Amino acid sequence: MKLNFKLKQEFIEKYKNITPDFGFNGLGQLTYLRTYSRVKDNGENEQWYETIRRVVEGCYSLQKEHILKNELGWNSKKAQRSAQEMYDRMFTMKFLPPGRMLWALGTPIIHEKKVGQALFNCAFVSTKDIDKSIVEAVKPFTFMIDMSMVGVGVGFDVTGEHKLNVHQPQKQAEMYVIPDTREGWVKSLELLLASYFGKHFSSQDTHEIKFDYSKIRKAGEPIRGFGGISSGPQPLERLHEQVRSTLNALDDKNISITAITDIMNMIGQCVVAGNVRRTAQIALGDAHNSEYRKLKGYQWDFEKQSYVGDNAHRAAYGWASNNSVFVDNNTNFEDVAKQTAINGEPGYIFMDNIRAHSRMCDPADHKDHKAVGTNPCGEQSLESYELCCLVETFPSRAESKEDYLRTLKFAYLVGKTATLVNTTWHETNRVQKRNRRIGTSVTGVTNFIEEHSLELFRDWLVTGYDEIQNWDEIYSSWLCVPKSIKTTSVKPSGTVSLLAGVNPGCHYPEFKYYIRRIRIAKNSKLIPQLEEAGLDMENDVMDSSSVVVSFPIHNHGKCLNEVSIWEQVSLANFLQRYWSDNQVSCTVTFKPEEADQIQPILEFFKYTLKSISFLPKLETGAYAQMPYEAITKEKYEQMKAKMSTDFNLQAHEDGKGEKFCNNDTCVME
Repeated sequence: MKLNFKLKQEFIEKYKNITPDFGFNGLGQLTYLRTYSRVKDNGENEQWYETIRRVVEGCYSLQKEHILKNELGWNSKKAQRSAQEMYDRMFTMKFLPPGRMLWALGTPIIHEKKVGQALFNCAFVSTKDIDKSIVEAVKPFTFMIDMSMVGVGVGFDVTGEHKLNVHQPQKQAEMYVIPDTREGWVKSLELLLASYFGKHFSSQDTHEIKFDYSKIRKAGEPIRGFGGISSGPQPLERLHEQVRSTLNALDDKNISITAITDIMNMIGQCVVAGNVRRTAQIALGDAHNSEYRKLKGYQWDFEKQSYVGDNAHRAAYGWASNNSVFVDNNTNFEDVAKQTAINGEPGYIFMDNIRAHSRMCDPADHKDHKAVGTNPCGEQSLESYELCCLVETFPSRAESKEDYLRTLKFAYLVGKTATLVNTTWHETNRVQKRNRRIGTSVTGVTNFIEEHSLELFRDWLVTGYDEIQNWDEIYSSWLCVPKSIKTTSVKPSGTVSLLAGVNPGCHYPEFKYYIRRIRIAKNSKLIPQLEEAGLDMENDVMDSSSVVVSFPIHNHGKCLNEVSIWEQVSLANFLQRYWSDNQVSCTVTFKPEEADQIQPILEFFKYTLKSISFLPKLETGAYAQMPYEAITKEKYEQMKAKMSTDFNLQAHEDGKGEKFCNNDTCVME
């Protein structure tokens, strides 16, 4: 594939022999090779300098295509200078695009197939209009499966409850032969749902739908373009069976909160089994609705090694979504906070603050009055069918304030460029082109504060926010597109922060010395190299096809044991005040003795927070092969001494691509 913008070869040559500064004792390099290094046309793997070249050339190709298409005048010399500076700041990891872009930008997925949604982290869809027409009835569910299959995490609400009457199809069955394509899977779900929803709109019985799965490729065959290995038709068959069972039970009844959530979660389960290793969903509902609150009425019993409690049967697919509740300044938090104290759910979305405010230090501007939900990690307010693109900056890796401000120009520009692409959904294109929403994020927040001070960080954030608004004025004018409705976020981060070797988002690390585990396939060609490098490896107790690799990590700053629940929420509040005009994604880890503080925290911060979630602190060894395990200094030094001093892996296989939200939970799945 030939891109219409190219960096000069003599510029690229300077970076060929520079060793990238990956973080965490080689964990960053393994993450890069496993996830983002694509196989080139000659059969060899990309190296870091080539991945960054592909991404930067893809970014400027999109700009050039837009400028030329609209006859706005392209300046080749200026573009080359700009692209070279972007390349250097990306190569040295002063900022990085989202993992979605690291994997997809500059590939045929974006530049030939025009599946623009593959660049975006997350989305949101509302079910409130499912009673408008048969098209609107099935659309939220088909949007979920379509976006999920290209790696976009999707939030949804349950506001369509009771609006749609379900009827079992009665007419003679019609057969649909499912093509071996993403579109074929989506169409099959559309037809199945329409057969149950159709009578609500026409009063006529509908045809039963049967499926022929014979054209779907067999399990184990490679999936070109989006990467990975086919699981065969079995996950789709199970989804169809589950949806039928769910809707048959509602014959001649209105669709319920439980049914909406279950179908969305079943879609997530299907997509995970259908090659993608993790899905990301957030369900949003009323804090005082008892049916919604009971959806996660189960918990894992470590002794019995099974789920117990109300609705335990839902655990097979209910894990697919984090369940959060809409709250406002008048919410009574007493009961819902007690529920959160048990297992961390629900989380909290303050929609009144989201709609009224950009940064909380600024007067209310009501820019986002059309927002109806958030992405799965809660850092982006979104309208229905809207997507979000999140670019990460690393202030702790900047040489100075001036250096960081310069980096923000290019981080912002990557996000703005993503808004130029079209997706395969016209509803999405319409809201994207109107809002141009982006999320320039800060990560490694606690690294910076530990090294410098909170006050210096506040100064960088305030000045940096103004810098981004200035560039948005300049570039929106140059591109002849609207200014972005919002521009800044704090994402939870995960694989991208691993590359750079910084703490994720605004979070503190769990321990001073710890093991960080990561899973890779047993048939990976990286296994012999990891063994030779002296890393500890063991069979995955949850997945017989994988091994777990353990990296020793030393955190030089404060860890969670030294930080209270109040300090964590205060930091999120600080970032919401001075940086993020979207939201701050913060999962607050609380100790057992702090559980009774959740309600007073919500009461105190309800005027200034936009989103927050909580997670009970698990003791080390609560289950086998936890992502993080505390170790002694002596154990760390022992593991570190076993590792090769010349740690340098070479990939010989295609990266799998980041799937869905880029957060720390996704890494281990």
